[in-house]
Amino acid sequence: MEEARNVPLHKNPGPRTDEAAELKESAWVIMLFCVACGAVAGALLPLLARLLLSLPWAPLKGPAELLTSLPEPVLTLGTTAVGVLGGLLLGLSAVHDSLSVRVGDTHVTLTIRDGSQEFAREEISALFRDGKHLVVLAPSGMELAREHCGLPWQRLTDTLTEHGYTWAREDPYRAEFRRWVPGTPGLPPGADALLRARAKARKDEDGAEEARELRGELLRLGVVVRDEDKRQYWRIVSG
Repeated sequence: MEEARNVPLHKNPGPRTDEAAELKESAWVIMLFCVACGAVAGALLPLLARLLLSLPWAPLKGPAELLTSLPEPVLTLGTTAVGVLGGLLLGLSAVHDSLSVRVGDTHVTLTIRDGSQEFAREEISALFRDGKHLVVLAPSGMELAREHCGLPWQRLTDTLTEHGYTWAREDPYRAEFRRWVPGTPGLPPGADALLRARAKARKDEDGAEEARELRGELLRLGVVVRDEDKRQYWRIVSG
């Protein structure tokens, strides 16, 4: 575990503030962004349909011909309205799945979807960024939480360190991870089957929640998992 001791840590030696700070993504910004993207996509749909019809080898010409048979401006206004509606639904889903972090002197609370996770200061050894995820580590090396985070990272780092929490510039245990392949030796009983199921779930467009649940099952076996592209890496929590 020497690598864990040598990772640079970002600490603030100054006095901590007594006031809790809450960081959350702006629901209005998320909604406006999604609606704008939907509107642009909808407005471009008639153009793409006409382009499709101009290609002799293109598939789905039937739906494209049906779409372009509508007169203008009804066609563009209609596809734009559909795009706005789709963007609105996407925005509502994105707001529901956005992470908020409440940082106090005694606790850190992560709120996402319809639930919250609260961790006492003594339960946390460090927090760090892994790609687009915020990770909370316990003193044992166990991952307490790993959540997708759209918050400004510098602001989050500053807020945590101002309240006296340790921010690691990278995973302190990164060097201990090994790439998983089916039948990898050294895993606890049952872990290989869970990793197989999780690999399959990650390939499924609707498998994100199942992959998340399987990560939790692996943590109960003392196995921490991290993803890189389509690959899974694992390490054992010692002690």
